[in-house]
Amino acid sequence: MNIRIALYGALREADPRGYVELDVPAGSTIASLRELLTAHLREHAPAVNPGLVRISAFATDEEILHNHRAVPEGVALAVLPPVSGG
Repeated sequence: MNIRIALYGALREADPRGYVELDVPAGSTIASLRELLTAHLREHAPAVNPGLVRISAFATDEEILHNHRAVPEGVALAVLPPVSGG
């Protein structure tokens, strides 16, 4: 299935559109999506630290998705890196 993931924070620099689209096998978990996004960034956006994906949250419009959860079909996803403030 094709998944569109909105990018925020430093991850937004990975694509000027503000999102990436990845082909994800049906039944994939958020943990496997995290690995696919990390690999995608290493290949297509080497200036972006792919380690950010490891510490970022994946979310829908309604909830945070933990690593054990299945990737939802037909739902907008976002990857939210940690925020630092002062």
